Amino acid sequence: MKQNPFKVASLGIQHVLAMYAGAVIVPLIIGSALHFSGKQLAYLVSLDILTSGIATLLQVWQNRFFGIGLPIVLGCTFTAVGPIIAIGSQYGLSAIYGSILISGLIVILIASFFGKLIRFFPPIVTGSVVTIIGLTLIPVAMNNVAGGQGSPDFGSQTNLALAFGTLLFIILLYRFSKGFIRSISILLGLIAGTIAAALMGKVNFASVGEASWFHMVSPLHFAAPSFELAPIITMTLVAIVSLIESSGVYFALSDITGRKLSEKDLVKGYRAEGLASILGALFNSFPYTTYSQNVGLVQFSGVKSKSVIYTMAGILVFLGFVPKVAALTTVIPTSVLGGAMIAMFGMVIASGIKMLSKIDFTSQENLLIIACSVGMGLGVTAVPDLFKHLPDGVKILTNSGIVAGSLTAIFLNIVFNIIKPAKRKQVVTQNIEVKAS
Repeated sequence: MKQNPFKVASLGIQHVLAMYAGAVIVPLIIGSALHFSGKQLAYLVSLDILTSGIATLLQVWQNRFFGIGLPIVLGCTFTAVGPIIAIGSQYGLSAIYGSILISGLIVILIASFFGKLIRFFPPIVTGSVVTIIGLTLIPVAMNNVAGGQGSPDFGSQTNLALAFGTLLFIILLYRFSKGFIRSISILLGLIAGTIAAALMGKVNFASVGEASWFHMVSPLHFAAPSFELAPIITMTLVAIVSLIESSGVYFALSDITGRKLSEKDLVKGYRAEGLASILGALFNSFPYTTYSQNVGLVQFSGVKSKSVIYTMAGILVFLGFVPKVAALTTVIPTSVLGGAMIAMFGMVIASGIKMLSKIDFTSQENLLIIACSVGMGLGVTAVPDLFKHLPDGVKILTNSGIVAGSLTAIFLNIVFNIIKPAKRKQVVTQNIEVKAS
């Protein structure tokens, strides 16, 4: 069936806007911390957008070696921000790219082993993980609603009006429209919110005027990779953490699209992320992982076509070469984006709850798994300094609420639903043998 190019393009733009703020903020934070010049920072942002597009293509394009083939969007992992800044400050830029390169190779090598862990991800685990992902993203949305952390007008009436006005517009559009208009309600809400903000004088087009129309991208622009043991170990841990997060996204989209994932599918998904990190190292960019906000958008819009994600990836690649057009998407006020994020991240939570509906809620063990994993994930997010006195290598696993909650769910599922049934079976067998004798 032939798809309308305008509709596909509109849905692709909607996905770009959903992930763009997160994709842009990572290079801005890292570049600023490592004292990049304004020109270098602009190049880094464009480079990151371009590489995000290519990384997404690697994941969506399913073939014999890599690509899970789900409507997944990849961007720089937030887990890597702290470690990259630390490595850059102590060892220099070249060590950053060397550690990202080796960690990507290691991910490819361990993908087959990691794929065998699928039995440790039943609905009780995947549902808990996806719920945790959504819950830990809500504080991000609420900070944006208020205008963004550190903004001088944080929590102002104007920001709140723009945020909740955008959210209300999206809800009304979703309620009273059908078909295509309903599927791009997030995009239309962002446009309407930005227009309202412009009328209030809250939109700044300075970044658009300063950006160039076109630039070329060259590999190893900032530095050639060098290899130091400590940075390599650190980034490998970051990569493994990202695989755990990505597993939750894979299973969430699997549930949304109605496609059951096999061990081979997971392996190809992990390999695609390893390749994306290698690509990031060669282009002096970052390691890449799945973006949860786009999962909420797939659920919200109801559009599950890979052609939309291909289009979105193509737009990102185009924006990477045309900084002026890319800068246009940055004029959306933070509060307007926050209003849309409430709907998108809330849909991620709803997806997790839907997955949990498949489990047996009469089991106290299952209730305890959900309680502890969600509690741990939300707790670490609410109190980020909880583990600040632990060694840096351990903090990589504990600083993220998503990872802490996910590991809790996996561990408790093993304790209650894998080890215990096996022991019970052995006891029953022994009792039968005794009675028979």
